Amino acid sequence: NIFTWQPSYFSDLDETLPTVLQVFNNILHKCGLQCEGASAEPQKLEERVNVTPGNMPLQELKDIVLYLCDTCTTLWAFLDVFPLACQTFQKHEFCYRLASFYELAIPELESAIKKRRYEDSSVFADLWRRISHSRKKMIETFHILINQVCLQPILE
Repeated sequence: NIFTWQPSYFSDLDETLPTVLQVFNNILHKCGLQCEGASAEPQKLEERVNVTPGNMPLQELKDIVLYLCDTCTTLWAFLDVFPLACQTFQKHEFCYRLASFYELAIPELESAIKKRRYEDSSVFADLWRRISHSRKKMIETFHILINQVCLQPILE
């Protein structure tokens, strides 16, 4: 793979991971949810909004679910083909951040998708399929990370 031929790509990955983690923080922010340590800056009082996945416009909910689905699938595919990157992910406390994001966001998004009234039932089916796929890829990503960072070193 490319990392074998260009070892400096590991430092590029190390520098890129905060941006990847910011994706999860952005989703939480758009959903009106807050993750511990998600922002180093205090929030201005006038910035507080009561937007939740349950009351946001349908198009915004769709955009968030698509963004999440793309992100989760890409992360899983990357770690699946290149598990050596797991060490770099773990240096950024990725397991903790992913688990925190999952716990905060997934129940809220699933609930919002289930409770919303749809003019077209195919929209519900598509959103449900994508949030389910996102959930599955987050769990599979977590398993890859735990396997590579915790279990493989013990077995070796």
